[in-house]
Amino acid sequence: MVKFEVTIPDRIDSDIDRLVDQGDFLNREKAVEDLLTLGISSYGVTDDTDNTMDDDLFTQAVDDQHDPASQRDEPL
Repeated sequence: MVKFEVTIPDRIDSDIDRLVDQGDFLNREKAVEDLLTLGISSYGVTDDTDNTMDDDLFTQAVDDQHDPASQRDEPL
């Protein structure tokens, strides 16, 4: 497990202490780990490679294109 140091505002530090004191977390270390995990998961970070994103952008660009000569979208 990687260790790192981070500076946080006093308010967040107090919030973490309060959550631990309320019994929501076993200890500060577990609280910080779980809260970071929840925060990161809310961003939808996955282990997929960048190729998936590139493929999605390509597919979206192709799907967004339309044939300018097409008359299907034009009202009669």
